[in-house]
Amino acid sequence: MMAKVHPTAVVDPKAELADGVEVGPYCVVGPRVKLGAATVLESHVVVGGRTTIGRGNRFFPFCAIGGAPQDKKYGGEDTELVIGDGNTVREHCTFSLGTAQGGGVTRIGSDNWIMASVHVAHDCLVGDHTILANNVTLAGHVTLGDWVILGGLSGLHQFCSMGAHAMAGGGSIILRDIPPYVICNGNPCAPHGINTEGLKRRGFDPDTINLLRRAYKLVYRDGKTVAEAVAALDALIAEAPASASALALLRDFVRDSPRGIIR
Repeated sequence: MMAKVHPTAVVDPKAELADGVEVGPYCVVGPRVKLGAATVLESHVVVGGRTTIGRGNRFFPFCAIGGAPQDKKYGGEDTELVIGDGNTVREHCTFSLGTAQGGGVTRIGSDNWIMASVHVAHDCLVGDHTILANNVTLAGHVTLGDWVILGGLSGLHQFCSMGAHAMAGGGSIILRDIPPYVICNGNPCAPHGINTEGLKRRGFDPDTINLLRRAYKLVYRDGKTVAEAVAALDALIAEAPASASALALLRDFVRDSPRGIIR
């Protein structure tokens, strides 16, 4: 099925629209845009820059996708935005191109649920299966792992990271890195345990969840320094080979965090 373009939409002849794309009323699509099969721009959506969007995405009205970075250093360099498959992007979202200083690409994965008025700044890396509630703001160079959940009105400082399966409550202000599996909230954001319910829903076995609880205690409850906690996590991994990969994800994040983790 060929692309369907509403007569009021403005689509540059150089744009690449795959089969089944729908471009609704008053949308604007620039010359360096690629839209994957069955992606839908509902209405009043602007897609510009060197932007590549995968299959089966849906953008609700008034999104601004692939705009110039909100960075005074940006001088029109040839940077890009890459978006995966199956994302739902609600009203008024803004996703920026990357910057030359930040690697040149802003990247959003697949199967994300991105609610109204979310801002994804330049050079952010967003994984798969995330949920970003209304008015979440990611500053430049933020990294979100798979399955991250951010409550409404949350904000992440530049260069912060959240590990896979982490969750922050609404209104959280995140100034340091949040390790995988950790639940947190507040201003500044503080840790409050493991995302047990989320892990159950995603098929983690009870033994692994219990071991992750022990790992959390080693990092947050036993008064250890980060180096001591990493050594204790090494020992825990050695005694639990069946859960080693899940535990190693936490250990590696804590050990390698450039900004330092929330404590």
